[in-house]
Amino acid sequence: MVNPPFLCVGSIFIDDIVYPDGRTDMEILGGGGVHAAAGMCVWSERPGLVASIGTGVPQAAADRIYREFDTQGVLPLDFPQMRAWQIFEWDGKRTELFRVKDIDPFMRAPLPSDLPASYRPAQAVHILRDASDFELWRAAFPQATIFWEPEQMFMEPQNSAAFRAALPQAHIVSPNVLEASLIYGFDDPQRLLDAMLADGVKIVALRMGELGSWVASAQERVHIPIVPVPEVVDVTGAGNAYCGGFLVGWQRTHDLTTAGCYGAVAASFALETVGVLNLPAPDERDRRYASMG
Repeated sequence: MVNPPFLCVGSIFIDDIVYPDGRTDMEILGGGGVHAAAGMCVWSERPGLVASIGTGVPQAAADRIYREFDTQGVLPLDFPQMRAWQIFEWDGKRTELFRVKDIDPFMRAPLPSDLPASYRPAQAVHILRDASDFELWRAAFPQATIFWEPEQMFMEPQNSAAFRAALPQAHIVSPNVLEASLIYGFDDPQRLLDAMLADGVKIVALRMGELGSWVASAQERVHIPIVPVPEVVDVTGAGNAYCGGFLVGWQRTHDLTTAGCYGAVAASFALETVGVLNLPAPDERDRRYASMG
């Protein structure tokens, strides 16, 4: 059995997208775990995908999942596949409406006990879960580098104490600036970096959309710009792809700037694609990385 060095613990979605002008894109493969895994694939990895998959998945989406990722950790469920309307407004606001009755099996499964033995030696694990599930998954990989991307729905003021209490168990945490501001009650990026480091995480990658990202440890703080693209087609999943790219960069080099640039390059390809990014030619990936100086 293959032992993939990188894992993504997250979810598989099927998105039906409605744009402000009324256009639609239907049956689009998505889900934070899939987007993050694709960000790793940009850097020539084939990560293990840890997620559940239901019935009725469109054939094109299923083909892509099994072609591009290691799927020993994908758990089949006898429930209709998680699917949602993604409705975008002109101001960028997105409303998510689930199209199936029961999403809990897809948000919580699989569990660490469902992991194949080949996944236990993983070197680095991206976990897209709330605080309680993050702690459960973190305990399953005591030797790995742990990257926590907290679930968007979890990042609310009432969960501030739980988020902060879980931070010391992560090597890297990456909320976006809005999510972090809801937890801490202020939106200044530098103060947010200070707060998360003070709460015990070793590295913060604070994502700020078109303003790039700030990456920080106790010793260093670097601003990472975005990689410009000719046309932004879809912002969905760009943050997840950034996280996947960042983790590969950090695990390979242990350099904050390199990791941030890996993340920004991965995100740039996500911005050009409806749904999960199209894997680029290595020459174009390397050109974008070199353009960051």
